[in-house]
Amino acid sequence: MNEIITIRDVTYTYPNSLEPVLKNVSLAVREGEFAVIMGRTGAGKTTLAMTLNGIIPQLMEGEMAGDITVAGMDLSKYQIQTITQEVGLVLQDPETQIVGRTVEEDVAFGPRNYLMERDEIYRCIDASLARVRLAGYNKRATSELSGGEKQRLSIAGVLAMNPSVLVLDEPTSELDPLGREEIYTTIRDLKQEKGLPIVAVEHSSQEICEKADRLIILDEGEVVWSGIPRCFFTDLPLVHRCGIKPLPISEIGWALEQKGFIAKEEIPINIDEAYTLIRRLLDGRRLTTTPKEPAQVPGPSLIRVENLSFCYDSGKKALDQISLNIHEGDYIAIIGQNGSGKTTLAKHFNSLLKPTDGSVTVCGLDTANQEPESLARYIGYVFQNPDHQIFCSTVYKELEFGLKNAGLSSSEIEQRIDEVAHLTGLEAVLQEHPYSLGKGERQKIAVASILAMHPKILVVDEPTTGQDWSGIQVMMELMDNLHRNGTTIVMITHDMDVVAHYAKRAVVMCHGNIVMDGPADEVLNEKEILASAFVTPPQVVELSQLLVSEGLERSITSEEELARILIESLEEAR
Repeated sequence: MNEIITIRDVTYTYPNSLEPVLKNVSLAVREGEFAVIMGRTGAGKTTLAMTLNGIIPQLMEGEMAGDITVAGMDLSKYQIQTITQEVGLVLQDPETQIVGRTVEEDVAFGPRNYLMERDEIYRCIDASLARVRLAGYNKRATSELSGGEKQRLSIAGVLAMNPSVLVLDEPTSELDPLGREEIYTTIRDLKQEKGLPIVAVEHSSQEICEKADRLIILDEGEVVWSGIPRCFFTDLPLVHRCGIKPLPISEIGWALEQKGFIAKEEIPINIDEAYTLIRRLLDGRRLTTTPKEPAQVPGPSLIRVENLSFCYDSGKKALDQISLNIHEGDYIAIIGQNGSGKTTLAKHFNSLLKPTDGSVTVCGLDTANQEPESLARYIGYVFQNPDHQIFCSTVYKELEFGLKNAGLSSSEIEQRIDEVAHLTGLEAVLQEHPYSLGKGERQKIAVASILAMHPKILVVDEPTTGQDWSGIQVMMELMDNLHRNGTTIVMITHDMDVVAHYAKRAVVMCHGNIVMDGPADEVLNEKEILASAFVTPPQVVELSQLLVSEGLERSITSEEELARILIESLEEAR
């Protein structure tokens, strides 16, 4: 196939920066190829994506050397207005790309600017919205969309332009599992129907392992690996060196390989491969399972939700007669599809929203009679988009802001800032401007500014959004340490691996209702209920469900535990 994107020896340095963020990058993408770029936060992935449609260096100047050719165009010879007709770019933060008051207006923006006929514009709107599961949303206000719905809308706006090349920067980071699957199904259809070459920047290993034609790994601005995804993900030392999240299934396979039960080339990358392999290894023998740990006795109630209903000004009912009790010491994950009401529910906990009907009490206070600032001493809230709560000129001032308003002494402020900066790994950037840092770092700033207030309850909306694998581990270990030290944790997340590893309790929401509430391992085992809420269980849980036929007595949520059970069972037979 012909090369449609050719990058030769590209080096780029941002204005006022001494070190290049891209260093002699060379690669090619062929017609109809789906290439995925992965790497640590700060590796240069987004920068590389923005060179492909002229944003760099035309809008963000800096110093650039090397050549980029896309769809036959030498990008150095064309204005960005021309390049964008051929190269559609979906940005990492969907809110920076949404310009319309309604969904319909937003998708129509590009086609209108290129003077399409009215009927053709409406056809493009309907087709693009259907592709991203937003059919029927035409008249909805963009301000009322959830984070995931905004992400799908930004993709629809680019698809409506009918580009020759599609570049996606973290296109699924805020989507529910089935939403992610639908985006990748859309990508597959675009490839098959139109031969559209697609370049995506991603952090999610599981979705792309079998879907991408080629994987490109960036590290510190350089291409350090390029090839078939399977070859990369079955080499766990390489995966760890590159800072990429391993596949849970492949981690189990690697553990078996290290014990000599299988060859390296037998390491699986999906559930079917793993199940077939394990059945062959067991050869009719039964698995042995250790008993489940007893459930903890719940502490006193901190948040009580009774018959809560909420309607937005547009009349859209977001919550419908919800009741929920959150106890001291809980570690709760609220899960469900985009738009199911998760964030709307959480915003009632600190009085950002007031009930239309019903009541919410926090530490005995009725939130209908409280303002957010009066509840801040009890409950800290970290927004899904950290930029919604960052407004100071340095990281230090951001961490200091709430403490000053609380009237703490200078020595106490200094002590708390030192404490949270160390906890979150922000010591080296305290004097930096927050917006000079990546989104993952800004997420840490938002969390740190709340932790400095020492709240009894911490609510975190999508704590892993924008984080690489290392950042996810740091963030979740931080929250786990807080929980062990007595903080009650409520997190909203689409990352089922995070739920499986950390949450003790899970609440499943669908269409403004709670459809299940219970221990996280039991909830993740309810495949039909999860599917009704557009959630898929983690790979390890799905594999353990299949292994019930091989003697496994309970659902396992950890790949480490499942690998241990398998190895113990196989070693008994040696």
